[in-house]
Amino acid sequence: MAAQPQIPVSVLTGFLGSGKTTLLSHLLRQPELSRAAVIINEFGEIGLDHELVAASDDTVIALTTGCLCCKVRSDLTETLHDLLRRLDTGTLPRPFDHIVIETSGLADPAPILHALMTDATLAERVTLGSVVTTVDAVAGEGTLTREAVSRKQVAVADRIVLSKLDLAGGDAGALLRRVAALNPGAPTLRATHGRIEAASLFADPRPNAKPDIDAWLAHVPAKWPPVRRQGHAPLNESDAHEHGHADHDAEVRAYTLVRTAPIRAVALTLFLEALAEHCGADLLRLKGIVNIAENPERPAVIHGVQHIFHAPAWLERWPSADRTSRMVFITRRIPQDWVELLLDAISAEVKCVAPAGPAKIAASW
Repeated sequence: MAAQPQIPVSVLTGFLGSGKTTLLSHLLRQPELSRAAVIINEFGEIGLDHELVAASDDTVIALTTGCLCCKVRSDLTETLHDLLRRLDTGTLPRPFDHIVIETSGLADPAPILHALMTDATLAERVTLGSVVTTVDAVAGEGTLTREAVSRKQVAVADRIVLSKLDLAGGDAGALLRRVAALNPGAPTLRATHGRIEAASLFADPRPNAKPDIDAWLAHVPAKWPPVRRQGHAPLNESDAHEHGHADHDAEVRAYTLVRTAPIRAVALTLFLEALAEHCGADLLRLKGIVNIAENPERPAVIHGVQHIFHAPAWLERWPSADRTSRMVFITRRIPQDWVELLLDAISAEVKCVAPAGPAKIAASW
């Protein structure tokens, strides 16, 4: 029996009052999301947001257990499994081909992404789509200064939506520059009265569609100036003193690692394991398209959030003539030089070891 196509799961996040629910309500009226199932996380025992999105049916689900980051591995994964079971048995009022998760405004999106990447059964049926973050044009600068979670919501985004421009009453240039400094790889789009085209926000759900790594690479500089650090270990945000938003924003850096020579599968595996072990929460996001030496005709797409990495996905073919390996990092106080040296050292060490057999490589990749 042919394998079922994977269903994209998109995450809509953003701080309290940034316009997520209004945006989602408009998006669900568009053809691209007419067959979407929606999971809305609400903070508190009584939720109202799901009532504002649409007339509640069995494909609009409210989770009122507090921030998803607190119980994500149980409540969210259980909800997703239940949705898929009901899809398979035909007990839903309508089938769905896309899932949208709207987080609580206080939620750190990273655990949500972790849940999607670590549940092996879910991974057979769903794939992580776009992470969309809303930023309030009126209160956004103040929120980014005060709230660490809002900076993280921006840093992990694939696309950023500037909301409430009609209420801002002025130029949003300063806010746009600040958002771009936190995440230069994510295009910033503008919602007019909460309206925006769904096609501009969500990744192409078709099988083997071209990954949006090229969009990130178009915006991320290959090299940033070195980041000053105290000691050798990456610092947590709580370790920094409050000296205004410039210091906070400077902790978040984006850069690209490019390698023209193919990378051995075992070297990449060890590299990702070392990043997970030594960087942890400070590796906000990693995306990459990699030329694996053992299988150069099909690129591997890698994706990681903090210490969790999704199993590599293979594209049927290279999306362009460019076969260089490109890895985009969004980090907090992790110097690019250190990451470059780590990959080079591991690759050099692997060259000194007898290559693994094809069966072992196939099993691990």
